[in-house]
Amino acid sequence: MNMTGWKWLNESPMVNGGSEVAIYAPGCTDWFNNPVPVDGKFSAPVANAPFYYTDVTGDFVFRAKVRPNFRTVYDACALMVIQDEKLWTKAAFEKSDFGTTAAVCVVTNGISDDANGCNIAQDEVWLQIVRVGDVFCTHYSLDGETFYMVRLFHLPVEKTVKVGIEAQCPAGDGGLRFYSDITLENRTVQNLRAGV
Repeated sequence: MNMTGWKWLNESPMVNGGSEVAIYAPGCTDWFNNPVPVDGKFSAPVANAPFYYTDVTGDFVFRAKVRPNFRTVYDACALMVIQDEKLWTKAAFEKSDFGTTAAVCVVTNGISDDANGCNIAQDEVWLQIVRVGDVFCTHYSLDGETFYMVRLFHLPVEKTVKVGIEAQCPAGDGGLRFYSDITLENRTVQNLRAGV
C-alpha cells in the first residue's frame, strides 16, 4: 500500500522493507485509559505509543497482517481508529498476562474497555477494523481469507478520524513490530459481523 502522506503521533523509527513495514515500539509505550481507579482516582490516559496514520472520512475497511515479535507481556501490533486520546479503539495481536497471545480489542470512550479475544498459537495474524457510521467491528484471520469477529460496538466519533497502525511495548524495553499486506478501502460492508 502507498502510505505517502501518512502522519505520526509519537514518531518512532520505521523501516520500510518493501513488502513489510517495521516500527520500533519504545519501552513503556501504550494507548490505554485504565478503567481501574487507584486510591479512588482514574489515572491520566496513556497515549505515547507510536501511531502512523492517515485521515479517513466515512465508512472503511482497514486490514493488515501483523507480526509483533513477542518478548514481554502486552507487546502488540495494533490497528487503531482515533478521534483523540479519550475516544478511540484498537484491534491488537497481543501477548497477554495469561501467558497466551491473543486477538484483543480495546474500546475507549473516556476510559478503556479492554477485552481479550481468541488465543492464537502462531507468530502472525491478519487484523481488520470495519466502520459503518458509528458502528465498528474488529476481526482476525489466520490466513488472510476467512475473518472472524472479535467485537462489534458503537463509538460516537466524528465523520473523519485517524486510521493507522500502532506499535506498543507497555511493560518491556522496546522492540520492532512488523506490518504487511496493509489495505484501506473506503467502502460500506453489508455485514459488519462478517466484515463483508
